[in-house]
Amino acid sequence: MEIPTDLTASLAEASITTGGVARRLGVSPTTVRSWERRYGIGPSGHEAGRHRRWRPQDVAVLESMCRLTAHGVPPAEAARLALAGTLVRVPQGRAEVRDTAGPDEPRESGGGRGPARGPRRPECRGRGRAAVRLDAPVVERMLDAAVAELGVVTAWDEVMMPALRAVGRKWATEGERYVEVEHLLSWHISGALRKATRCTEPAAPVAPVLLAGMPGELHSLALEAVAAGLTRRGVPFRMFGPAVPTAALVEAVRRIGPSAVLLWSQCRSTADPRLAQLAAATAWGPRGARARPAVLLGGPGWAGVGRIAGTVRPRRLPEGLAHLEALATA
Repeated sequence: MEIPTDLTASLAEASITTGGVARRLGVSPTTVRSWERRYGIGPSGHEAGRHRRWRPQDVAVLESMCRLTAHGVPPAEAARLALAGTLVRVPQGRAEVRDTAGPDEPRESGGGRGPARGPRRPECRGRGRAAVRLDAPVVERMLDAAVAELGVVTAWDEVMMPALRAVGRKWATEGERYVEVEHLLSWHISGALRKATRCTEPAAPVAPVLLAGMPGELHSLALEAVAAGLTRRGVPFRMFGPAVPTAALVEAVRRIGPSAVLLWSQCRSTADPRLAQLAAATAWGPRGARARPAVLLGGPGWAGVGRIAGTVRPRRLPEGLAHLEALATA
């Protein structure tokens, strides 16, 4: 039976190239070709001498294999199950990810800038690939498992931040191609952090910590990580999120009387020393017994700013949390 020309054209339009499949899965084209050669996962109906075109059902098999290997299933077994179309329940608890790259499959570089602080957790690779293929259920499940197993601080330092940096590098090198991946990953990281965050009343009267992004600063994930960390330490806080105007910040300090103010700046353009000085000089309380908050400067935006009187600049989340807890309970 001869296939109509218009139907053939429609099938070609519905299929994608090996490069397109690789971008969708978050792996290299070499990896896709290696899987085809080793495990027989290839495009259906491929004719010798023609470029490979992957149809939706072919891509679904590859996505199934990615999902299985991301949860620790050996590649050969994952390929067998994916080709058979077997419905497999992936683990709901610990998200253990093995390094499934073969000898000719390039391994991804570490997630941090500069020298690594230690061995990179393999969970980052599986989570990053799940984000690139926009597999939201797997991303959410793996983030929740990381927080449950490692605690919010370690999960932020060793899992969430490396994954964000890896996706950020893809965006920087590929233009806007991966912006949707970064947005999806950021949204799910925020959700995982919020699940670990509660505003509770302390057993004894304690002045809260005020968390705010600098005016014009739109990033707030790190502030959410701080809020989750303070929750675990039983320290009360007030979260104002990103881009807090100067007048609103000063008024909040006067109204709340916080033990400390954390000002977050992700970009150098939002790090304003004058506002930091103003926050450190803002007093509250009755005449003769007025107090001022300690001011902590968080984020890489402050890196190019010299020392500001009355402020402290912690380098990492654990250091900042310990400092805030000491100030709140002093």
